[in-house]
Amino acid sequence: MFPNVLIAQLVLCNSSPALAQSGGLFAAVSNMSVDWVGYGYAALVASGGVVGYVKAGSVPSLAAGLLFGGLAGFGAYQISNDPTNIWVSFATSGALAGIMGKRFYGSRKFMPAGLVAGASLLMLGKLGVAMLQKPQES
Repeated sequence: MFPNVLIAQLVLCNSSPALAQSGGLFAAVSNMSVDWVGYGYAALVASGGVVGYVKAGSVPSLAAGLLFGGLAGFGAYQISNDPTNIWVSFATSGALAGIMGKRFYGSRKFMPAGLVAGASLLMLGKLGVAMLQKPQES
């Protein structure tokens, strides 16, 4: 029963600002949008570093995965708070697209370089679309 009430609150609150401002049952739900794609990308990068360390004992892979995963997570946090603040995510995914794209071009191995390069390019596309959209008036 509880998940149904929570989903109804989220749907109605996000679709009708008047209900959220009325001070009723829907006032407790925030209208802040969470960058789930950004957090997923950060988890992918960080877990890739951990897997590289576990499988091959590569400390540089662990350090780079945790560093770039942390930066991507911080960028997703910034986008969640202010959708126009995309620069940390943009720089992180751009750097990873370049580095891992070069590694993929040289090795032609999809794992891990091709996967991270592809995910980084998709993230850059998402951020590019976000930059081109007009800001919404509130």
